[in-house]
Amino acid sequence: MSDITTNFNDRTIEYNQLLDDFKNLIKKNNLKFTIQREVILETLYNSDEHLTPEELHRIIQEKYPELNTGIATIYRTLSLLEDSHIVTSLSFGAQGKKYELGAKDHHDHLICTECGQITEFVDEEIEKRQHKITEELGFKMIDHSMQIYGICKACQEK
Repeated sequence: MSDITTNFNDRTIEYNQLLDDFKNLIKKNNLKFTIQREVILETLYNSDEHLTPEELHRIIQEKYPELNTGIATIYRTLSLLEDSHIVTSLSFGAQGKKYELGAKDHHDHLICTECGQITEFVDEEIEKRQHKITEELGFKMIDHSMQIYGICKACQEK
């Protein structure tokens, strides 16, 4: 039996608590809470994908065209959320970043360099090994992320 887990659709925080935390963050940074910012948070919360700012913008424009949410608002909000560890990002070099809500259990990523597909996983043996290494080296681990780049099965079969 495998120790690898790949289903990360469950959230570790309820939306209302996340929204309260977000409102406090906005206030702490002397910003105005707007419906556009809330829709950005809500869209990230409800997404099971890693989204670029442009993809997030497109989704919001399609779902809420009357809000007229600008791409600059999305970039600024994502930056604020990332700085506060509410969202995390994966860097794709010149192609930019993809974002996901940080309100999921810890997981690592397999990233296809051909199609951009991202597969989330946890392997308990890898997790144990990382803790053992940090302990042996007298290092206090606060957090970590692992990203493995390669070519997914579908792209290999093309």
